[in-house]
Amino acid sequence: MLNYSMVFQGTAFTSSTPKEVKILKDNLFCINGEGLIERIVSPANPEYQAILDTYLHKENFHRLEEGQYILPGFVDLHVHAPQWAQAGTALDLPLYDWLNSYTFPIESKFADLNFAKNVYEEVVHTLLANGTTTALYFATVHKEASILLAEICAQKGQRGLVGKVVMDNPDQTPNYYRDVNTLTALTDTEEFIIAVKELGEKTKQGVYPVVTPRFIPSCTNEALKGLGELAVKYDTHIQSHCSESDWEHGYVQDRFQKNDAYALRDFGLLTEKSVVAHCNFLDDADADLFAQTGTAVAHCPVSNAYFANSVIPIAHLHSKKVEIGLGSDISGGFSPSLFDNARQAVISSRMLEDGVDKNLPSTKRGVPNSRITINEAFYLATAGGGESLSLPIGRIQEKYTWDIQIIDTKLPTAKLPLFEEKESLEDIFQKIMYLVRPENIQEVWVQGEKVHSRK
Repeated sequence: MLNYSMVFQGTAFTSSTPKEVKILKDNLFCINGEGLIERIVSPANPEYQAILDTYLHKENFHRLEEGQYILPGFVDLHVHAPQWAQAGTALDLPLYDWLNSYTFPIESKFADLNFAKNVYEEVVHTLLANGTTTALYFATVHKEASILLAEICAQKGQRGLVGKVVMDNPDQTPNYYRDVNTLTALTDTEEFIIAVKELGEKTKQGVYPVVTPRFIPSCTNEALKGLGELAVKYDTHIQSHCSESDWEHGYVQDRFQKNDAYALRDFGLLTEKSVVAHCNFLDDADADLFAQTGTAVAHCPVSNAYFANSVIPIAHLHSKKVEIGLGSDISGGFSPSLFDNARQAVISSRMLEDGVDKNLPSTKRGVPNSRITINEAFYLATAGGGESLSLPIGRIQEKYTWDIQIIDTKLPTAKLPLFEEKESLEDIFQKIMYLVRPENIQEVWVQGEKVHSRK
C-alpha cells in the first residue's frame, strides 16, 4: 500500500561524484513523514504510473511547472551570524585591522538580546531565501545570544549547527569583547551544549551545538584543551579557522613552532566532526592529517579573495582525499549566496592555474591542474557539505533528507537565456549555476517542510 507524506514530480540535479552531476528527469520523489526521501521512481519504472495515478489529485502531490527544476539545498559550512550586521563594509582592510576595528565591536553588541534577535532572525531568513538549508554558524562569546540563534533556526526550519565562540586570550582579544576567563568560557560552552542538545531533540530538522574556538590566536592553551575534552564528552561538531592568512598562519607557527593543523590536533580538535575554515596555507602534511582524521575544509572563495593572501589549491586537496564544502564566510564574504561562492570557486581556481603575473612566462605563471569545474563547485555546495558534517544531506538520493530548492528559470524578472526548444539538461544546469538570482528560488524545503516561498 502506498503511503507517502508527499510526492513531487519534476526534474532534479544532484551530484553523483565530485565531478559528475546526475540528472533525474521527470522523476517521482516520494517523501515519508520524517522528511526523508523514501523512494525515487523514474518514468521507466513499472510502478511510476501507479504512484502517479494514486497521488495526482491529492493535496500532497507537487508537480513542478514548466521551466522549474530541483536542486539540493545548499550547505554553508562557515557563517559568522552576527557579522550580517556589517556585511559589505570595510573589506579593504587587512584581516587583523578588520577584526579589531569593525568585527569585534559589532559582535560585542550581542550582549543585547533584542539586537541579537533582530540580526539573527534576518540572517537565517536571508540564507533560507538564498537556498541554504543547512548552516554552520559562529555566534559570539555570549551564551544566551548563542542559544537564541539555535532557537531561531529551530523556529524558522533551518538546520542550524551553532557555536558559542570562545575567546579567552587577553593578548589577542580586546578588553570589551572576550570571555571573562578560561573557566567561564568552558562552563558557558558546556551549558550551551546541553541547552542546544535538548532543543535539537525537539526539532524535526535538527539543531546542533558546535564547539567553537574562534581561532588559535583568540584562545589560551587551557581553553583549547578544555574544548577538545568537551567535544569528546558530548560528541559534538567542532569548528574553527585554520591557516587563513599570512598573519594568522605565522602567529601559530611562532607560538607553537608548528602549523595550525597539528596544533589543533594536539588539543583534540581534529575529528570526523571537525570543520575548519579557509586553510589557504595548508601544506601536504597538514592535508594528509586532515584526510586521516576526517577533518573537513570550509572553502570560502569570496572571503579568501579579500583576506586570505593566497588562493587555496582545492583540486590538489581533493586529490589527497580531504573533505571539502563551501562557506560564505559572512561577512568576510559579502554575499549570502552559495551560488555566488560556487562561481567564485571556479574563477579563483582558474586564476590559480593560469597565474596572474603577466611578466612571468606562461609555463611558470600558474599552478598546473588547479582548475575546478562548475560541477565540482556544485558538489562542494551540496554533497561535499553534507559529507563534511557527517549528515545525510546535500544529495537527492534515497534515505537522504528532502532539503531542496525549486528553481524557476522562466521568471519574467529573472528569466534565464533558454531559447532552444530542446536545450540539453546539462546546459540548463550550467546556466542555473551561473545565472540564478535569489528571485529564481521559488521554494525551499527542509526535512520535508516548506520554509520559504516567493508565491
